Amino acid sequence: MKRRSLPVATALAATAALLLTACGGGDEKSSDNDKIVGADQGSETPKESVKPSAAGAEEKPDGVDVTLPKDMNLVFDWEKPKDENEAAAMSDTANFFRAIYRGVDQRTTKDASIAAYATGEGLKYAETQINAWIEGGWTATGTLRHYDVTTRSAENGNSVEVAFCADASKFYGKEIKTEKVLKTQPSIEDFDYYKIIMVKYPTGDGLWQASKVFVETKAAKCQ
Repeated sequence: MKRRSLPVATALAATAALLLTACGGGDEKSSDNDKIVGADQGSETPKESVKPSAAGAEEKPDGVDVTLPKDMNLVFDWEKPKDENEAAAMSDTANFFRAIYRGVDQRTTKDASIAAYATGEGLKYAETQINAWIEGGWTATGTLRHYDVTTRSAENGNSVEVAFCADASKFYGKEIKTEKVLKTQPSIEDFDYYKIIMVKYPTGDGLWQASKVFVETKAAKCQ
């Protein structure tokens, strides 16, 4: 059996359905004046104060380690947008996912990277994902690819929606005790469509945090 990124909790999945209905799916081109569904119109205050000095640094921001083991490869085939805020939010969306899988690798939800790149429901999502891997006795191995990204800013400039596809067909669970890699044949279950609401950290240091996570599983449009 293949073990990959798990679906969100039921409450978040229900919210995802509402979001996708409101937005008409992921292929639409929204006007600049549209409000982002699920985005607070003010930035959220994170639980912990962690301040990477290099906004958008993807490998290892100052003071926050998001490096992963060599066999856990997260690929982001994304083109950087021209808008400075959207570019920073996109970069820290990637760091949010690196933080989740760093937590999987380190077997903890308390890694500093989680507090740095997640807040509110985004933090709950990260903790749920990591705990599921820990409780199952798995780590991850292989390549998880993220692609077809779009970004959209809220009117106030403090929230950015980052939407994209993810392909887990070459990303597997691995049993911690036996090191057995759990594989299945590729299927529609390997494809997810994400909408992440990123909010600007209130200190103005250029850090963006995932505050809400919406997932459409078995996303045919991502195949």
